Amino acid sequence: MALHRIVLFYCFTPLPDPEAVRLWQRALGEGLGLRGRIIVSPDGINATVGGELTAVKRYVRATKEYPAFRALDVKWSEGGAEDFPRLSVKVRPELVSFGAPDRLAVDAQGVVGGGTHLTPEQVHDLVDAGRSAGREVVFFDGRNAFEAQIGRFKDAVVPDTTTTHDFLDELDSGKYDHLKDRPVVTYCTGGVRCEVLSAHMRTRGFQEVYQLDGGIVRYGERFKDSGLWEGSLYVFDRRMRMEFSEDAVTIGRCARCASPTSDFHNCSNPACRSLTLYCSDCASSPATLRCPEGCDSASPTPVGSAVPQGRTSR
Repeated sequence: MALHRIVLFYCFTPLPDPEAVRLWQRALGEGLGLRGRIIVSPDGINATVGGELTAVKRYVRATKEYPAFRALDVKWSEGGAEDFPRLSVKVRPELVSFGAPDRLAVDAQGVVGGGTHLTPEQVHDLVDAGRSAGREVVFFDGRNAFEAQIGRFKDAVVPDTTTTHDFLDELDSGKYDHLKDRPVVTYCTGGVRCEVLSAHMRTRGFQEVYQLDGGIVRYGERFKDSGLWEGSLYVFDRRMRMEFSEDAVTIGRCARCASPTSDFHNCSNPACRSLTLYCSDCASSPATLRCPEGCDSASPTPVGSAVPQGRTSR
């Protein structure tokens, strides 16, 4: 039986003709039978695709033949094309939708002015050094708040964000100003959101900003559930979540009865469909698979509320 895998990667680099890269990536992915989502912008590429292992390897090799993508850091995980509804390849103004494409500088080495990259081991060294010096390191979640409900770094700051667009308003609100003189480690699923977030934090006066190189995915590969990470990792495909080992704890709570759970379900109200945590008992009936506080059908559908479509903003 053929093996299948999912790959995740991004690369910040100036692309003079994003549309040409889009057409090439579309033809490459379709020819290999891959599914997933690829975003191309003037600042680079961000991709999550799955398929038969040999096809995925051929895709990675071909993508790395493009000179600007030669040094791609590719992350592999279980899964395949069946975890995505289709192959989507689009050109966007930003690789990550912070809503400020004109405020990010990118050169051949990547994002200009971003945080210092730390390996998982270096993050532990920083935490240990901070404790010894009486300067506790702050972990700052660079994902949307609902993702952190099922997994996050211990004692992390989780901003009140529904979409990535919310981050700049959060940073400008003043509620995190007390962290500007503290060592701050930003983290997200695969690293791409923190590339941008850390740069925006530095322009707003945060003095000592780091980012977890390779994101939670790389950290989990190294330390699994024996380090500073707690819970499950939300992923933007039909798997919905992944664990790094059998020792993963369950930190999420059912929105209706508060039982431990890591399972997201869409509200049974067709006018709502909000993606929320429910335990298996509450999810078993349309009567209990509904927003506990009631649904407002006139409200905009929250991010993440529809069945995930393999989004790549990680």
